[in-house]
Amino acid sequence: MFRTVLTLFALILFFIIVFPIMLILLVLRLFNPMLASKIGQPIVGGFGFRFVLWATGCKCQVTGTENIPKDEAVMFAANHRGLLDAAIAYYAVPYSKVTSFVAKRETKKVIFLNWWMMILGCIFIDRSSPKAGLESIKLAIEHIKNGRSIFIMPAGTRTQDEGVGEFKGGSFKISERTRCPIVPVAIAHSDDAFDNHIPKMKPCRLAIKFGEPVYTKDLSRDEFRDIPELVKGKVLELYNEIK
Repeated sequence: MFRTVLTLFALILFFIIVFPIMLILLVLRLFNPMLASKIGQPIVGGFGFRFVLWATGCKCQVTGTENIPKDEAVMFAANHRGLLDAAIAYYAVPYSKVTSFVAKRETKKVIFLNWWMMILGCIFIDRSSPKAGLESIKLAIEHIKNGRSIFIMPAGTRTQDEGVGEFKGGSFKISERTRCPIVPVAIAHSDDAFDNHIPKMKPCRLAIKFGEPVYTKDLSRDEFRDIPELVKGKVLELYNEIK
């Protein structure tokens, strides 16, 4: 339980240290949301989640960042293995790539964390309501058009076995409507850190790999129907390389 207590202490300490900055950024986002996110992302990914990962005792190997297009917003499509996936993603995504997460509605209830997610422009999705889900997708499309990248896990829920869950087609409406590149992402071993033995946190070797982007600009509507399965296949290949 030592690692669990240390991780909780690291989270609390992070929130205390950056609380004044968070308040400033919450006000700033009312006037300039993109600037608030640009300032907030290095704080969360570079300091906050790096500190938390240190507390867990986990080491994270990041590869493939050179595959991320530098001059345009993208849609990151990743598998979902554990509760640490978002922390790993923000730790790994280059700070120059302003990125918003698509997260479950329930995370909006977590005090302090939800404020930082607001600063980062994260989108809370209600999977029980098709109408609400559609509104979330529309917001993600607007983010892409405004220059923000979107990080989404199209399977929706964590995968229990070794592999990648089914990628739901609705998530890919983001790329279909904006024609932004899709960057496949594989995350491995995040479930070994916490999910497989809740409430204990155990040190392990984490890994995340970014694949070569799938460009969708010139695809026809019929060709786009195969995109979810194509991207899932690429994520599975990456996952098998790093697991």
